[in-house]
Amino acid sequence: MQNSGRTLNSTPSVERLRNFIVVGGYEAGSKLPAERELTESLSMTRTELRKALGALEREGAVWRHVGKGTFVADDIGAQTDDALIDLGRKLTPYRMMRARLVIEPAIAREAAVNASGEDLEAMLRAMQRTRSATTWSEYEEQDDLLHHLIAQSSDNLLLVSLFDQLNQVRRAVAWGNVVRETTSPPTTHTSFDEHNKIVTAISDRNPEAAYEAMRNHLRSVSDRLFEEV
Repeated sequence: MQNSGRTLNSTPSVERLRNFIVVGGYEAGSKLPAERELTESLSMTRTELRKALGALEREGAVWRHVGKGTFVADDIGAQTDDALIDLGRKLTPYRMMRARLVIEPAIAREAAVNASGEDLEAMLRAMQRTRSATTWSEYEEQDDLLHHLIAQSSDNLLLVSLFDQLNQVRRAVAWGNVVRETTSPPTTHTSFDEHNKIVTAISDRNPEAAYEAMRNHLRSVSDRLFEEV
């Protein structure tokens, strides 16, 4: 296993926090949630969170004011690439899902080879939080985190970057109004079992099973949006 893919300035905790800020739509000047809420949302210990905050502060991505909290700095906006947003606006949801079906199963296969114990623990925490989500927004945040963690566990910064760009395009795609019949995911939500199969395959170090589990999951998501992808 190659460990050179991760730099000292890009630990799993740092990337998880960075992704939380970008996915959550926190703009320059926005105040981040309190540490207690962040540790719960990100499935981190307080020590891990403070190290991640310190790393982003040194990068100039966030700034902290004693007694007031942590705020997003202007530099975090550099995470957003106008070209990717423009691409997303030109892409149909169908094409977006086709791209995910090509890329994400292959990333899951790499994760099954390279995931660390810390990676697996983080995936399990995120997966558990999807099940305990009390709103769809909370579920989607943890679902997005889980998929990011799977990419991160590939131990390949190029694949992580590719996934993050894919995810950024996905958020820019015009999906239309999604009608929810419930205020939160039902206990029978099919993604719960699908996520479990993906993480189990990665934990079992079974690359092909991880590939197929991710592909089946994305096909299931597609089936809920389109007749067939």
